[in-house]
Amino acid sequence: MSVSIEPNFIDGERVPSGGEQSIAVADPTTEQVIGAVGRSPATDVDAAVRAAGAAFPGWAETSRRQRAAVLKRLLDALTDRTDDIARTITSDVGTPIRVATRIQAALPLTDISGYLELLEAGWDDELVGNSLVVREPVGVVAAVTPWNYPLHQITAKLAPALAAGATVVLKPSEVAPLVVGHLVAALEEAGVPPGVVNVVHGTGDGAGEALVAHPGVDMVSFTGSVPAGRRVAGLAAQTIKKVTLELGGKSANVLLDDADLETAVKVGVANAFLNAGQTCTAWTRMLVPVDRQDEVVDLARNAAERFVPGDPSDPGTRLGPLVSAAQRDRVRAHIRTGIADGARLVTGGAEPPPGCPTGYFVAPTVFAGVDPRSTIAQEEIFGPVLSIIPCRDEDEALTVANDSDYGLHGAVWSADRDRAVAFARRIRTGQVDVNGAAYNPRAPFGGYKRSGIGRELGRQGLEEFQETKSIQL
Repeated sequence: MSVSIEPNFIDGERVPSGGEQSIAVADPTTEQVIGAVGRSPATDVDAAVRAAGAAFPGWAETSRRQRAAVLKRLLDALTDRTDDIARTITSDVGTPIRVATRIQAALPLTDISGYLELLEAGWDDELVGNSLVVREPVGVVAAVTPWNYPLHQITAKLAPALAAGATVVLKPSEVAPLVVGHLVAALEEAGVPPGVVNVVHGTGDGAGEALVAHPGVDMVSFTGSVPAGRRVAGLAAQTIKKVTLELGGKSANVLLDDADLETAVKVGVANAFLNAGQTCTAWTRMLVPVDRQDEVVDLARNAAERFVPGDPSDPGTRLGPLVSAAQRDRVRAHIRTGIADGARLVTGGAEPPPGCPTGYFVAPTVFAGVDPRSTIAQEEIFGPVLSIIPCRDEDEALTVANDSDYGLHGAVWSADRDRAVAFARRIRTGQVDVNGAAYNPRAPFGGYKRSGIGRELGRQGLEEFQETKSIQL
């Protein structure tokens, strides 16, 4: 079956990739090819960066009101495409349609709305002694984004960059790139000036590295794995670029001894299995009082077994496939490692789940009695795998929670909110949810340690795309 190849978008025009080869995109449920993108060479990247550089002076000089008008039109254009966006992500990533609609297609709208609010509120220059301190757009931004939330991860960079007055060259993931076609159509409909936003498709080690290393790029905003982030930081350092990195996570969900276990376990399992576990903030370590582990295990088993793998286009499905065969195989290998290392398999496992003859499915898996230093408790698995770790007391729970190379997210549950907040303050992560509090896309997002550098979203996310200047008077 022949499929169309998604073009690049450079200087306001849809243009084919200059590369001779393309990259096939498969539906993770059917394993059939549903699209393709170009394997763009460095010449395509250079054209996009030059277009962004040429557009930067004019865009930087626009008023906040003018930028807000463009973002509002972009918001409206994406809102009109909500259903199509959700369906595309379901077929491209494997996200169940109800999650794709409620989160994958909705969060990008919230991202843009948040920056519309900041633009309308404005920000003032600051007088410090005899210095006028001003913020100016950073310049040309290279935005390199992952496949798990393919539009939200773009708008979390694109909206603040545009609000700040920067121009953008986007390199989306080649694993799940098809939603970008809806974004390009929305950019055109919104009348975003040519060159202000450009898209170049390709691989990370091809177009991605060429973009990060390009001398015409002033800032790199990257979301992905720790090894890839290390490579990005090294390449950007050659030309002393500003860099923000949003990398992995191995979040602890701490259930203190007075927690409502039934609620905490139910919500915790759902969080760990969201998007088939392909979420960097997933609470994949459940830390529980040792004398209540058996109760937690029963609750977790019952909750996990309600996540029956199935067709993600069915509104009743809660657990879809993983994005690719490589990701499926990697997750199954981790499950086998957990078993070999002595963790107790509560439910699931490395075998293909029943009723799924095709597709990159992994059974919802729960381990108990997990050693906090074991591989499955330390490495980011990025699949529907939960580790239950018993702790003797609150102090040990804190030690285990912080005993990680990562520090992106976490959670704590207690009947005493003040106790939970006090515990949350001691966890070395960028976000902590208390008693299942909702995710807030208007608050800054980012991590400690190997989870990254810098912040996305909120005012702090806007400031990442700005430079600070002091003018002495």
